[in-house]
Amino acid sequence: MDERISPVPREARPYQGRRAGLVTRAAAGAIDAVVVLALLLAGYLAVNGLLFLVDPRSFRFTEASPLPAVTTALVVLVGYLSFAWSITGRTYGCHVMGLRVVGSRGGRVRPHIAVLRAVLCALFPIGLLLCAGGRSPRSAQDVVLRTSVIYDWQPRRARAG
Repeated sequence: MDERISPVPREARPYQGRRAGLVTRAAAGAIDAVVVLALLLAGYLAVNGLLFLVDPRSFRFTEASPLPAVTTALVVLVGYLSFAWSITGRTYGCHVMGLRVVGSRGGRVRPHIAVLRAVLCALFPIGLLLCAGGRSPRSAQDVVLRTSVIYDWQPRRARAG
């Protein structure tokens, strides 16, 4: 009786290690979008809080111009995705949905690949739709960079041998 308790839910065990499909990945992306929006809102409030502390009598909330706002959002998104993928292989959305981004050999994604993947995901999000067709559910970003998004409920990724 050497059975260990598994962190993988019984219903999920058949999917452990398989590539994730469009719906699960889109749900993780939606969760990550909320996280990035929260980070942007926190940054906006922090900047305005500092402006208030500097000159409270003439304080007014700053207006966000479209180009700097979009640029800031893309920079925060790319930073968030690349940091999470290169450290643990998962963002908060991936964690909630039981997903992990892995390299071509199934191990952790290297930092430069994580940055490139984050840039491609931020600038070309429609590439995710490639998951809907074909035999292998891989996005355009996965095909180009030889990465995969797999179901993985393990708390830590074992090092590749």
